[in-house]
Amino acid sequence: MEVNETNRPLTEVPAENPAETSVPTVEQTEKPAYAPKQTQEEVIERLTEINKDACNADKQEIDYLKQTFYKLHKAEQEAARKAFMDEGGNPDDFVPAPDPWETRFKEIMSSIKEKRSIMAAEQEQEKEENLQKKLAILDKMKALTETTEDTSKIYNEFKQLQQEWNEIKQVPANKVNELWKSYQLYTEKFYDMVKLNNEFREYDFKKNLEQKTHLCEAAEKLAEEPDVVSAFHQLQKLHQEFRSIGPVAKDLRESIWARFKAASTAVNRRHQQHFEILKEKEQNNLDQKTVICEIAESMDYDSLKTFADWDNKTQEILALQAKWKTIGYAPQKMNVKIFERFRAACDEFFKRKAVFFKQIKENMAENLEKKKALCEKAEALKDSTDWKQTAEILTQLQKEWKTIGPVAKKHSDAVWKRFIGACDYFFAQKNKATSSQRSVEAENMAKKEEIIKQLIALDASGVTDNNTTEQTRALIKEWNSIGHVPFKEKDRLYNEFHKWVDKLFDKLNLSATERKLSDFKSGLSKGDSLYRDREKLVRTYENLKSDIQTYENNLGFLSSASKKGNTLVAEVTRKIERLKGDMELVLKKIAAIDEKLKEA
Repeated sequence: MEVNETNRPLTEVPAENPAETSVPTVEQTEKPAYAPKQTQEEVIERLTEINKDACNADKQEIDYLKQTFYKLHKAEQEAARKAFMDEGGNPDDFVPAPDPWETRFKEIMSSIKEKRSIMAAEQEQEKEENLQKKLAILDKMKALTETTEDTSKIYNEFKQLQQEWNEIKQVPANKVNELWKSYQLYTEKFYDMVKLNNEFREYDFKKNLEQKTHLCEAAEKLAEEPDVVSAFHQLQKLHQEFRSIGPVAKDLRESIWARFKAASTAVNRRHQQHFEILKEKEQNNLDQKTVICEIAESMDYDSLKTFADWDNKTQEILALQAKWKTIGYAPQKMNVKIFERFRAACDEFFKRKAVFFKQIKENMAENLEKKKALCEKAEALKDSTDWKQTAEILTQLQKEWKTIGPVAKKHSDAVWKRFIGACDYFFAQKNKATSSQRSVEAENMAKKEEIIKQLIALDASGVTDNNTTEQTRALIKEWNSIGHVPFKEKDRLYNEFHKWVDKLFDKLNLSATERKLSDFKSGLSKGDSLYRDREKLVRTYENLKSDIQTYENNLGFLSSASKKGNTLVAEVTRKIERLKGDMELVLKKIAAIDEKLKEA
């Protein structure tokens, strides 16, 4: 039966619907960023893996690895050149050392290139052969469109040619469109002249509809595929199959294509969203790393004047480095740059730290010599019997000692014991020579025992008004103004006094700070030990001040970068306030010593 003009199957889709007359395509999306390599060894390891299956490798990744290798290679050479120049070398005399990784890199790249060249040549040869096969098929199809034989006899032959055409894969890219147009042309001509009965035509349409429906179902299932990248590539294969299947009934052509297109759109949308999320995450990583770089670059080096300052800042840098490692990759074009920026900031910090410590070591060596000189002077005076003049000289030496900066820890205790040993020896001898002091100590003991009796009487009275508080403080002040007592009675009197003072304080609800200060003042005694006590308190004050600065810096970092919540911020704030209270107590103790020294 002859097919009339209105029913002839020209192509898969009627001419008025141009959307399907061209080759179906799928959306293209950029490939995900490759994992960055930090060393030449990592690059070599990845290239070695690629070399095992070089023919199926991603050329863009190979190019990226090549670029990364030579960046790292160049960075190492520049570092070596800089080190050479820092040591006083002439830049023109610098000769880079051979890089064993470069030799291995070239060997692997040569192997990969050779394998891929062979593969490319084979593919081009295969494409040329496929081109000739398709041209031969087109000649046969053309001949069938011009034959005068009974179309019922040549129908199966034409279908066989279509089958052979679809089985042939890649051809040269510049011939694809030309071949496809010729194939479409001869297909249309064949259907124009084919005289099929309705049974053949309907059977053909039904078979094609079944195949395309199956492809639609497969495409729709891809919308649920967990791996969106795999789903995207599977969809490409489905499009190729859809294109190779013949037409369906005219009234179903638009609907079957719309169904397949809708399924494709869903897969493509998920694929696009996947990479948008990936880009957003990488941008967020870049933002976090930028903040870390800014923190590292904003170091106030002028404020770092002590070991504690540098140690605290070192801990901050190490914390930033640890935080950096927990953050994922930044966008590929920025990943290496942001890492180099952070590494430069860290290198600058440790370079300055090394310079500081070198200078400090030199200063400590000078300080050690100065303190040794004071030790020699003190040792020369320790046996002197000119008590007054020698005591004044030694006191001046102790003041001079305090003006000299620190020495290395391994020498600090030894040189201090040497100096203070000479001073203590002299003053011990002086004390023995001044025996009249014993009677004074006995009088002082009697005065302190009287103060203890008055405290007991205050406690027995049971009165807790302001007058009692003032009397207690007046007795404490009087106690502190009294000099030494016999050594063997010192601890007894001290414990007895503080027992009743603490008892009164409990009743009067005085603060713990006032108690500590009172205990400290009552324990002070006139003598050269006050200078040692004051020096220890000054060191304690500086340490507390450094600790407060560290916590305040950490507090600022937590607020701007770490976002760990209000709980941690509140805890750090409490620590700062407690340290400030301790520092205030230390200042009051120093003031108490200064008052005692004025009385001496």
